[in-house]
Amino acid sequence: MTSILTNNGAMVALQTLKTVNNNLEETQNQISTGKEVGMAKDNSAVWAISKSMESDIQAYQAVGDALDFGEATVAVASSGMEQIVETLKEMRELVVAGVSENVDHDKIENDLAKKREQIDSIISSASFNGANLLDVSGASELNVLGGLDPANDIIQVNHIDAAGSISGAMGNTLDSSNATTILSEIETALTFAIDSAAQLGADSNRLTDQSSFVSKLTDSLKSGVSTMSDTNMEEASARLKALQTQQQLAVQSLTIANQAPSTLQQLFR
Repeated sequence: MTSILTNNGAMVALQTLKTVNNNLEETQNQISTGKEVGMAKDNSAVWAISKSMESDIQAYQAVGDALDFGEATVAVASSGMEQIVETLKEMRELVVAGVSENVDHDKIENDLAKKREQIDSIISSASFNGANLLDVSGASELNVLGGLDPANDIIQVNHIDAAGSISGAMGNTLDSSNATTILSEIETALTFAIDSAAQLGADSNRLTDQSSFVSKLTDSLKSGVSTMSDTNMEEASARLKALQTQQQLAVQSLTIANQAPSTLQQLFR
């Protein structure tokens, strides 16, 4: 039955066109934004998971920054301690010469005094961002966050009492009678400095390894979020072409359906 009041064919064609247009708009939005799941209404479960993972990514990026600061702080202290080791080796060489009776102990002592001042200067200036690992006058350790759990992911780097164990161990003035004693003091300080430099090197490696792990973990999380929520551009491109064709056909179908009632005029001629 054909009715001039109700065009069933046109209604079907119109609903089909609306569906195609909605799908086409969704596909175009996915292509323009690059996101298949950009809002909660697109896929609430995937959207919630991706947002949680994005939050973790931001947190791990902050952890990476903290590790970078920690690495830089340890690197400054390590460089300072290595320089102290070289200075102590030079002092040891001077004192070995001072053991002899027929040397100018005053000149040797003058050189030693300059090197003691150099060591003190290194200790006081080995600071980065307000933290000096060669000075125990402040905090006894540097806490660096290496993960998202502050209770378990703290990396502790102990401060070194360089002033007390190195400068404090070399308080005597060289003369012809105490060269052997001073040599022993310098050797003790040198052993402490070497051990401390090795400790800082181990701490630096620990921070570097953790920083590398956090960086790789962040990249993995980013890849996971991309897999869940980003648009597959090849698939979207093919879908866009198909929907554009469907739209054209739906428009033609609607046009044909709208023209159908006009054939009734022939019945009344």
